[in-house]
Amino acid sequence: MQIKLLTIAAAIALAFAGAAQAQSSTATDTPRADRPAATTKADRQEAKAERQEAKADRHERKAEEDRIEAQYKSEKAKCKDMKGAEKNVCEADAKGKEKVAKAELKAKYDATPANQRKVEEEKAEHEYKVAEAKCKEMKGKEESACKKDAKAKHDRAKADIKQKHARADRNRNASTGASTNR
Repeated sequence: MQIKLLTIAAAIALAFAGAAQAQSSTATDTPRADRPAATTKADRQEAKAERQEAKADRHERKAEEDRIEAQYKSEKAKCKDMKGAEKNVCEADAKGKEKVAKAELKAKYDATPANQRKVEEEKAEHEYKVAEAKCKEMKGKEESACKKDAKAKHDRAKADIKQKHARADRNRNASTGASTNR
């Protein structure tokens, strides 16, 4: 009788211990706060698809960065046989195109107003550097007038970009302020 009673007590103790162990392991296995736990097969498949898509985006972006770099090297190699001002113009054009392409790539994957502004600024800078290099071919007053004209165009472009984005910032701030005041 006593052995039977001890066996029953041991079985009950083990049952409670097993339940307590199961409860403590689920309490520590909480899902990450940034996404809900994938409880169904469809949720797990969707999460897997999102990870694969992000991985594909990284590969695609890297491939585009490599293409930009290769294109820059190719254009710079074309400049190798040139001399003087012609070589300077060619190299300035190649470097400017590379910077614009990198800014456009960044804006493509992270379409913020700041990145859009950077693209416009890089384009203006590219045009200015090429024009400045072309001016170096000239001599005397002609060179001075050319550089002055290039600088004026560059300053106008920068002012236009600044004005355009300041207006967009004001509009964005006004719409955010209006929606928070309600």
